[in-house]
Amino acid sequence: MLSTITTTFVAPPAQAQGQPGAAAPPAQLGNVTVTAERRTENIRDVPISITTLSGEKLDVLNAGGDDIRLMSGRVPSLNIESSFGRAFPRFYLRGLGNTDFDLNASQPVSLVYDDVVLENPLLKGFPLFDLEQVEVLRGPQGTLFGRNSPAGVVKFDSVQPVRRREGYLNLGVGSHASLNLEGAVNTPLGADWAARASLLAQRRSDWVDNTYPGPTGALEGYNDRAARVQLLYRPHADFSALFNLHGRELDGTARVFRANIIRPGSNELVDGFDEDQVSIDGRNEQELSHRGGSLRLRWKLQDLTLHSVTGYETVEAYSRGDVDGGYGAVFAPPSGPGAIPFPAESADGLPDHKQISQEFRLQSNHTDSPLNWLAGAYYFHEDISVDSFNYDTLGGGVQNGYAIQQQKNRAWALFGSLNYAATERLKLRGGLRYTDDKKDFQAQRLASPIGAGPTGVLRERPRDHDVSWDLSGTYAVAPATNLYARLARGFRAPSIQGRLLFGDTPSVAQSERVLSYEMGVKADLFDQRARVGFNVYQYTVRDQQLTAVGGETNFNRLVNADKMVGRGAEVDLQALLTDRLQMTLGASYNHTELRDPSLAIAACGSGCTVTDPLNAAGLALIDGNPLPQAPQWIANVTLRYGIPTEAGEWFVYTDWAWRSKINFFLYESKEYTGKPLLVGGLRAGYVWGDGRYELALFGRNILNATRVVGGIDFNNLTGFINEPRTWGAQLKAAF
Repeated sequence: MLSTITTTFVAPPAQAQGQPGAAAPPAQLGNVTVTAERRTENIRDVPISITTLSGEKLDVLNAGGDDIRLMSGRVPSLNIESSFGRAFPRFYLRGLGNTDFDLNASQPVSLVYDDVVLENPLLKGFPLFDLEQVEVLRGPQGTLFGRNSPAGVVKFDSVQPVRRREGYLNLGVGSHASLNLEGAVNTPLGADWAARASLLAQRRSDWVDNTYPGPTGALEGYNDRAARVQLLYRPHADFSALFNLHGRELDGTARVFRANIIRPGSNELVDGFDEDQVSIDGRNEQELSHRGGSLRLRWKLQDLTLHSVTGYETVEAYSRGDVDGGYGAVFAPPSGPGAIPFPAESADGLPDHKQISQEFRLQSNHTDSPLNWLAGAYYFHEDISVDSFNYDTLGGGVQNGYAIQQQKNRAWALFGSLNYAATERLKLRGGLRYTDDKKDFQAQRLASPIGAGPTGVLRERPRDHDVSWDLSGTYAVAPATNLYARLARGFRAPSIQGRLLFGDTPSVAQSERVLSYEMGVKADLFDQRARVGFNVYQYTVRDQQLTAVGGETNFNRLVNADKMVGRGAEVDLQALLTDRLQMTLGASYNHTELRDPSLAIAACGSGCTVTDPLNAAGLALIDGNPLPQAPQWIANVTLRYGIPTEAGEWFVYTDWAWRSKINFFLYESKEYTGKPLLVGGLRAGYVWGDGRYELALFGRNILNATRVVGGIDFNNLTGFINEPRTWGAQLKAAF
């Protein structure tokens, strides 16, 4: 695995090293290379706002067995949340995201895993293990990556097979009977082949007791397993074939909703709140099965290289929860905690899903020419079926509502980019992409939980095409300092929302388009003992796709806002403060503002205190509001201090992430405003055997911060909270 930029340092060559009594040269930060523009480049030379995670930093964040949400707030402008628990993460970059919990939801942040776009939200929860590097690319990336990426791309690259025997084992145990096991084995297979097998097993016991004698006695446990097998064939330097098979099995509990945990008229937890207990009378369960594979081919043809990336993904899932978060109802006592107007228990299932993608990419390798180019074609096909269930909790949990959705999505694109070295200092880039996207959708309600009866088959066939582009330039003001500017246009195809349990018609959001401006500086400082990246940006979204979630009728519908504007600044800093003390610092300011005076949304049906003005129909006017789940401020810091010994090194590592308050919904209210959240971690241990062995103690969320991070607004003041404090020990061994 690559060492993270926050912990790697190398000593530069120096003649003094060979002279008796000469002082050792100062340590330096290692170079960071990225593939943000489909070429391997130094991060300083790429005119995009990028943050990378790798090595020790990923190990530390993953020590407690958390899912992919562990990255939230760990890089500037990134927030990740979920109302499904481990199965369905929702990504937000610079405030742009989607709060929709439908299994067919479209997200403006694209996730690319080993060069394959993972479109469905359930695919995006694939665990992090045996990774070479994570790259977070902020701003529109539509010219080079897949589809639907107007907010940015989160890119994961697994460690690839090599022709040597190696491997590692990483075992962690901790509170709540948690187990975190990760490992990999790499081996050559003859002169031309190499294989690598990687695995992850994460388990936690149920730690939340249900005080009501319902069908689910305890919650918040999980058993999450994933594996990846890669086979590399490289008979010579001009050709390679990389086969990748991967899968995941998750068995656990859905998100635990907690009735009336928010104090009316405020965003405080109620007095006496106990995170270890709930009182629910519904069933809670979650299962997910994910399988996938890819084939990446590379041919070097003199001054050209041809790439082919073929991907296949399929996932099945079922998630059921007690949405009202309590027991009984005011008309069927006993009930509680607090007032439960009516019971709500539902489930979503994904019985059928497949995704097929194919990309061909041809690029020049003119090392002696100022002009290089890249061109390609992309095809995407997704076939999906979604089940929506409702259950009569008071009637013993029998099913009393059922609706189905089916969608086929086909998209294709042609793309290209040019890199031109205008002078030795000035480098120019431009990209262009034409996308055609078509959806065939149908939905039907077969049984209504509110007596509305069945519907016929309802169909929608939205289609659109668009051109995305970007222009950028980098100017070297000094050998290790670059200024850059970027102008980019992004596109997201029409989306469909067809949850018919409580509504009678699907809703369709038309395409959204983003225009983004960005400029910044990237520099290596103090003889490469520090590295900084800073940028400012502004973007405008036309016809932004929004999801109006909840309201008094618990009805989800898609709407378009006329305009949304965002602006902000981001900074990344890595530094060796001393040869023993290393630091990283990241921060972002993101201001988002909806601009649509006529857009009105149904507000809560749970008695919350709405602070937006209401129109004559009692709907909340959301003009001027920030986007939901879009904190204005994000900051993170890590510190690592090492004490070398003759046999190894003692070390202490701490990491902290803070975000400012957030809105849970499009409208604003006192109760559904999440308070600021500070989460910290601590790790201390000993490394020996030339870095091959490590024993450490760790703590996650060491201050035991407890915050409401999301809510359900149609029934009562229901919320769900962040991950609990955990402690544990970890042993790592490399061979």
